[in-house]
Amino acid sequence: MAVVRILSLDPKRTMRLFVAIELPDDVKDALTALRTEGSARRTKRDQLHLTLRFIGDGIAQPQFVAIKQALADVKAAPFAMQFRGVGQFPNGRKSARVLWAGIAPNPALDALQAQIETALGNTGLEPEDRPFSAHITLARLDPPQNASPFLETYQSFESRAIPVDEFILFSSILSPQGATHHIEASYKLR
Repeated sequence: MAVVRILSLDPKRTMRLFVAIELPDDVKDALTALRTEGSARRTKRDQLHLTLRFIGDGIAQPQFVAIKQALADVKAAPFAMQFRGVGQFPNGRKSARVLWAGIAPNPALDALQAQIETALGNTGLEPEDRPFSAHITLARLDPPQNASPFLETYQSFESRAIPVDEFILFSSILSPQGATHHIEASYKLR
């Protein structure tokens, strides 16, 4: 059963939405302990989550309602996932723009993400234009820089196994101080 945040249904209001898995505090602590050098803009601890699908900006109330209903139809069993290793985007280049922590291969996670993608497609949303890559963004580098020290230091990073028993529809409000995320609905895996 979904837990839904009640909003005033203002047809002119639009939202910025994404679907994600929230992380336990100890795992957030382990991820924030991965130190970066130079001009890295670190992801704030309260913004660490595993994004399954960024839906986008400008979502109007009728589509928001359809999205909430479609996600309630996603059915998947609870599973566990584990962070393993670090990397950079773009891959294979000397200079990195983004540093990330990866997820160990996980067919259950991939299947959940595919179901979410299908459910959102049924609401009229365009499919994601790139394949799903399970990761957490740890830092953005501006200007891009050599990430070799970070990659070498944390190449064997692993978290504990994290039980996943729900996914969440978040809204996000952008401001000069950064994004603020709000839970719009949570969906239990069963």
